Amino acid sequence: MNPDLQDLKAKALIIHQRLCEVYGCPIPYFHSLDPLSELISSLLSHRTRNADSGRAFKALRARYGDWRAMMNAPTEEVEETIQGVTWPEQKAPRLQAALRAIEERHGSLSLDFLSAMPVAEARAWLESIPGIGPKTSAAVLSFSMLRKAALPVDSHHHRVAQRTGLVPQSAAVGPSHAALAGLLPEDWNAQQVYDHHEVMMLHGQRCCFFKSPACGRCAILDLCPTGQGRMEDKRASMRLVNPAQDRQPSRSRER
Repeated sequence: MNPDLQDLKAKALIIHQRLCEVYGCPIPYFHSLDPLSELISSLLSHRTRNADSGRAFKALRARYGDWRAMMNAPTEEVEETIQGVTWPEQKAPRLQAALRAIEERHGSLSLDFLSAMPVAEARAWLESIPGIGPKTSAAVLSFSMLRKAALPVDSHHHRVAQRTGLVPQSAAVGPSHAALAGLLPEDWNAQQVYDHHEVMMLHGQRCCFFKSPACGRCAILDLCPTGQGRMEDKRASMRLVNPAQDRQPSRSRER
């Protein structure tokens, strides 16, 4: 094994263990949806607050008896129903197009068949549908009742991974899915993979903020070159403001 890759795997495992101590693992699943419903929920959530996408999902369920009815409804009506999300004018036709593609390719409006597929194969099938990327495919497999060991990477998770050096600072979110999944033990079950995503996401939300991260109380500061650099910059700035702190008090010798 590449020594650098081995070191990264060891680091990822330590980060996981530390953050699990902070946020408490195992973490309960927040959804118990069938995979097709999870797909709808995931597509709605893109660049949208959870509360807003959740309301839009409930509004769709209330307006349409099933997802086929939504698929066949006027697109303008679907757009009106999901007005609370970001870019409803894009998401409404995308939702309907994804459902049509699933029915055309599989022969029925269901994703339950993915349960029999290995994770990589199931993700490839989902990502062959326009509008479904790696985050959505992983979310469908992990968050739904399929409960597969697929690793989603959201913006918070990605930020923590970049700052700790698990992926390069230049790595985009999409390609980071495969890189970060490759750092996890191969024998991890779905709960462990889900826990890893959740603790990385929670850490990004509650400590490793986009602006002004709380490095001083970070449980993985010693594993984070970005945080260490920020703390050193802060100390240097304080020394410039109060240079007297750096001077040692003179001591007189008694003779």
